Amino acid sequence: MERKIILNLIIIFMFVCLIIGLLNLGILQGAKFRRLSDSNCIRLISQSGSRGNILDRNGEIIVDNKISYDVMILPQDLDDIDQVLTLISRILGVEIKDLRMTFKKNFISSSVPVTVATGIELKDAILLGEHKIKQPSIIVEPKPLRHYPYGALAAHVIGYVNEIDRWRLTKLEDYGYKTKDIVGFGGVEEKYDYYLRQEEGGLSVEVDHRGKFTRVLGFAPPRNGKDVVLTLDLKIQKIVEENLVGRKGSVILMDPFSGEILALASYPNFNPAVFVNKRTKLIAGLFNDPDAPLINRAIGSSYPPASVFKVVVASAGLELKKINPSTSFVCQGSTLVGARKFNCWDVHGSEDIFQAIAHSCDVFFYKTGLSLGAQNIHDYALKLGLGRNVGFELSGETSGFIPSPLWRKINKFQNWFDGDTANLSIGQGDCLVTPLQAANMLAVFANRGYLLSPYIVKAVGGLDLSVKKKRLIGVPFKKSTFEVIAQGLARVVSDAKGTGNVLSTLPIKVAGKTGTAQVSRGVTHAWFVGFFPLDKPKYVICVFLENGGPGHAASVMAKQIIEAMNIQGLI
Repeated sequence: MERKIILNLIIIFMFVCLIIGLLNLGILQGAKFRRLSDSNCIRLISQSGSRGNILDRNGEIIVDNKISYDVMILPQDLDDIDQVLTLISRILGVEIKDLRMTFKKNFISSSVPVTVATGIELKDAILLGEHKIKQPSIIVEPKPLRHYPYGALAAHVIGYVNEIDRWRLTKLEDYGYKTKDIVGFGGVEEKYDYYLRQEEGGLSVEVDHRGKFTRVLGFAPPRNGKDVVLTLDLKIQKIVEENLVGRKGSVILMDPFSGEILALASYPNFNPAVFVNKRTKLIAGLFNDPDAPLINRAIGSSYPPASVFKVVVASAGLELKKINPSTSFVCQGSTLVGARKFNCWDVHGSEDIFQAIAHSCDVFFYKTGLSLGAQNIHDYALKLGLGRNVGFELSGETSGFIPSPLWRKINKFQNWFDGDTANLSIGQGDCLVTPLQAANMLAVFANRGYLLSPYIVKAVGGLDLSVKKKRLIGVPFKKSTFEVIAQGLARVVSDAKGTGNVLSTLPIKVAGKTGTAQVSRGVTHAWFVGFFPLDKPKYVICVFLENGGPGHAASVMAKQIIEAMNIQGLI
């Protein structure tokens, strides 16, 4: 009797456990297992749209997309894997062992196509398509890839695209980015990636318990990214880059009234296509190259401005009434600052401000700078946009640096001396500016009083952004100050002994300032910053040649660029 009771209790207990288990599976965890069931029978096959195009101000395509072809195999339609891989190997000229390894690596399930080759030629895609009837498991799918019709042209403005890295993924995951996404690196590709990137679409299909396709559940068409229109003029950009080939440095052309960048080039440059084509050795070479071709020297590197900085000292002197248009100093080739002799590059004799700017007389600016004091020079440099970011929209902008006595005291625990002020007065010492800052400073004298916010993207997806970006900051100088400096800049070119006189033979009148920056090692840097035409300025130009020699070399390049622009009717 006891045995029968015990047996009944065990049976009852087992039924209770069974009922509890069924309740747990069906009610408590029903939703979870329903999701697992759905995911087990539903497959998503993605289809990619095209990344948005990048165009110049006139609608010329700088970057678009070309159709590439990927080869995929649908495992559920596969009878003999080796037979299929042998066919693909013969047509593509790829080792069968490599195809087999790729198939194994990319396999997910029998209902999901497995990519075995990417970026194949059109002729090979056609040949594979001809075998579709005999080998239905082979799928040739068109895929858009970034295309650069002009190769390396404007590469630093454009940037490049590559597979997302871990750092970007952690920051962008919440915005829909995921592993293996193609995203922008540097330039417009990175800054406007969210607008340029396409939205994936694809098929939702149902599969049976063996993973075989049974029916299509839905289709969402992919969407292309938005087009981005730049302020660049491709014709001017080509002229600039042709002249810059073989030289380290940068060239900028800018509208002095709106801040639109019409050309921006940095050399050495790179071809963004190497990242699309996955040319590993070439990519490694770019990152390891000591000439740093990936750095945008126009915004990402700062240099001593040398005599270009004399515009700041002259403006401060006029504003603070330390000098006037009649003030003159005698240059005998050097001057004493304390017990130390500071040299000028020539013996100029008596020089007023117009002659001093035209001839780039160091003695005039040593004396003017000493009368101003370092703090005033520092403050006026900031007023003219130096020593701080211009707010440019592309990443990688550096701020440059304008030293001051307080900075020296706090950071170096050293006193500031008159010799430091003399060095600062001619743009040497710790003073550093970017080519874009130098161009923006000269624009103030071209437009007679407004500091700009330079920009390079004009429209996104048909929406004009130029109105929002056009921002002018009034520089609180007297009108006479702008006129005096502008006259001095004009004489740099028109004066027979002006440091930029090489530009005087042009049919267009140009104003500007040269600079020869001393460096600790190697050849000097060369500067020319100016605007033209003189009476109604349409362009500000900055030519900077890293270790390019004296400022004359930059003036010669500026002349060649302006000459070519005039021949092509761009002025």
